[in-house]
Formats: sequence, structure tokens, C-alpha cells
Amino acid sequence: MKKIIIPLLLILCFTTTQAQEGQHRHLSLDESIDIAKEKSYTMLKLKQSAKQAEYDLQSATRSLKTNIDLTLGLPTYSDRVSEWRDSLGVSYYSEKQLEISGDLTVRQPLPTDGSLYITNTLSSIDDMRRDVRSTYARTRIGLEQPLDAFYGYNRIRSTLKRAKLAHERSQKSLKREELNLVYNVSSAYYNLLQLQESSNIALLNLERQTEAYEMSKNKYAAGLIREVDALQMEVDLAEAQSNYDMSLLNQEASVNRFKELLGINLNDSITLENKLDYNVVIVDPEIAVNYALKNRLEIREQDIQLELQKLSIKQQKSQRIIKASINAHFEQIGYDQGFKRNFFSSTGKSYRNYKDRPANYGVGFTISIPILDWGENRSRVRAAESQLKELEYSKIETERSIETEVMNLVANLNSNLKRLQLLEKNVNVAEKSFEITRQRYSDGDINSESLALERNRLNTAYTSRLSAYINYQLSIADLMRKTFYDFENNREIE
Repeated sequence: MKKIIIPLLLILCFTTTQAQEGQHRHLSLDESIDIAKEKSYTMLKLKQSAKQAEYDLQSATRSLKTNIDLTLGLPTYSDRVSEWRDSLGVSYYSEKQLEISGDLTVRQPLPTDGSLYITNTLSSIDDMRRDVRSTYARTRIGLEQPLDAFYGYNRIRSTLKRAKLAHERSQKSLKREELNLVYNVSSAYYNLLQLQESSNIALLNLERQTEAYEMSKNKYAAGLIREVDALQMEVDLAEAQSNYDMSLLNQEASVNRFKELLGINLNDSITLENKLDYNVVIVDPEIAVNYALKNRLEIREQDIQLELQKLSIKQQKSQRIIKASINAHFEQIGYDQGFKRNFFSSTGKSYRNYKDRPANYGVGFTISIPILDWGENRSRVRAAESQLKELEYSKIETERSIETEVMNLVANLNSNLKRLQLLEKNVNVAEKSFEITRQRYSDGDINSESLALERNRLNTAYTSRLSAYINYQLSIADLMRKTFYDFENNREIE
């Protein structure tokens, strides 16, 4: 038995350890964005919000379809004392009744804010004290139509329009937040990449400093340099080691934040693709502004607010207009009452009476005329119209703000591109200069201070080039989310 249990425990421990260790991920920027779109809690919440708006739209659309309702009373029993008043006075008697009933209603809403309906009712009451059964059957076909829906406020159409606008707004909000997520992931990705590259630069600096330290150590042993120069190299080596250790700590903290943003397991280990290639993107400011004005959600939101406000004004005006409605119905009724009859017999007799009895008809025209409200509703309408005007001004202001913002983004993008191209040349010059300086130090032409100065200049060139690369890539991502257009691939964001 022990021979079986021990291997099982070892397998379980190994599996648990593997689960705790997580998996290793080598991520590019596109892969990071795809993971965030699928797993980040921000996108998960936004997708649920979009589903809610979609269901609201379905609800508003399906409210125009036929509704069928069935109500059954199977059975309803009552035992009470009833009162009877006549010329002789008041008398009381006990009453026991057993009722079975059913009501089926089919209603079809109309786009004109009215409805057609058919109601079938069957009710059978057994008076157990007198042993008398009463059965009642009725079918009614009717029309209800408010006439003010044709010239005033149509509730059904307005509800449907509001639902469509809300659905459109939620879809655009989802797309905007998706682009914001792309930018945030890009920013976090490049921030982590910067720390990762900074660690590589710090490691490269440590290796160079170690080489310089060994070189100065040998020179000092040979009596070629002063002791102070050898000690300075030792201090520089310790500083390089400290800088490398700190860069690793900063990188680890940034890695955890990046995992949280992507929504992946914190036990997973990740490394980023460190290719610093880029495409030269030249953007026409006028084209960028046109795409922004066409696609930005803020402008469409203003349009939606204007449409909703117009509906509110129309609804407010309808509060004090002349209202009229037409109600019409066709009704067939059957009735039976008899002594010691069962349910089926009484129902059959009521059905025969239903067929023989003449039909009932009814039609009505109702009109409601507002007389006086001392201008209350007019003031409410004017307040709503003032709010509409305010929204129109807000839209103009938003358009101007977007135009200025996008023009600044394009200028910043072009500036970052020029800076990146310039700093790439600086890196090439700094690398060649450092190799020459290192060789001169090896030949004994310069001291350690000159070598350290050139090494710092090279590290600064690497760091500046990396920062310029990141700023350029983030400028492209920022412009994409502000215009809904991918200028790098020349395609509109759907």
C-alpha cells in the first residue's frame, strides 16, 4: 500500500508546484494587447455593459410583438357572511362559493401607440349554499388608439429610439475603451520594456566596468597608473553593480503591474520582445482632424444628447396639448344559471347561449382639453429648449477642442519621429567614440576619468534613444485612439 501512496503523493506535490510556478510567456506588444482584450477586468465589465444595452434594445423591439397572457383561478373558494338590505331592514346570511375561472388575453401593440386585443373569459361559480351554478363566457375584440400619438408624443416609437441610441452609445463606448486599453497596455508595455532595456544597459555597463577594473588592476600592479585611479575604478565597479541590482528590482515591480493590467496569473513569468524596429509614419494634420471629427465618440454622444433632448421637449409639450382617443370593441357573451348543475353541463349551456345571444358593440371617442395651468408647462418647455441650446454650444466647443488636441498630437508625433532619428545617429557616434576611448585607455593615453566620462555618454545615448523610441510609439497609439484611425497600417478602426 505504501508503495502506491508515496508515488501518488510525489505526483501531487509536483503538480501543485507546477501550478504555483505558472507558465512562461514571451510577449510582443500585439500579443499583450490581445490578452488584455480577452482577460482584463476593464474589458470584461465593458462587454457586460454592452450586452445590457443590447438586451434593452431587444426588449424595446420585442415590445412591439404580440403578447399573450393566461390567468387561471383553479379554484377560488370563499366562505363568508353577507349582508342583505331591503324595506324590512337588514338581514345576514352565510355564503359559500367555489369559483373556477380562466382569462386568455392576446394583445398586439401598434406602431401608432395603440393596441388591438382579444380577450376570452370563462367563469363558473358554484353557490354551495343554494346549490346553484352560474357560468359566464365572454369574447371581446377591441381597439385602443390615442389620436394624439399622431401629432404629439408617440411613446412606443420614442422608447424604441431611446433604446437604439443607448445601444449605439454603448457600442461606441466599448470601442473607445478598447482603444484606451490598447494605449494603456502599450504604455505599460513600453515602460516595462524601458526598464528591461535599462537592465540590459546596466548589465552591459557592469561588464564594461568589470573589464575596465581588471585592466586598471593590472596596470596598477605594473606601476603604470596611480593607486587613486585603481581605487576609483573599484568604486565605479561597485556603483555599476548597485545600479544593475536596482534596475532588476524596478523591473520586477513593473512586471507585476503589467500582469495585473493584462489579467494574467501573477505566478506567470514574462519577457518582452525587445525589437526596437519602427515604421516611419507621416500624418497630415488636416486628414487626422477629419477622422477625429468623424469618429470621436464625444461628438456622437453630443448628437445623441441632442436627439434625446428633442424627444424630451416633445414629451413635455404633449403634457398640455389636446388629447383624444378612440376605443372600440365587439363582444359576444354567454350566460347560464341553474339548479344542481355540474361544471360541464353549465359550461355547455352557456356556450349555446353564447352563440344565440346577439353581439354587443361599443365605440367611444374621448377628448381632453387643457384649459389653464398659468404657463407652468410652457416654462418647462422653454427650460428644456434652453438646455437644448446649451447642448448645441457644447457640441461646437467639443469639436474645436478635438481639433486643437489632434493637431497638437500630430505635431508631437512628427517631433518625436525627428528626435528618434537624430538620437539613433547619436548612438552610432557614441559607440564609435567609446571604442576609440577604450582603446586609448588600454594604450595608456588617457586616464580612468576620461573613460568613465565616455562610458556615461554612451549610456546616456542608449537611454535617450530608448525614451525617444517609446515616446514615438506611444504618440502613434495615442493618435490612433483619438482619431479611430490606424495611420501606421492606413486603415480605419471598425
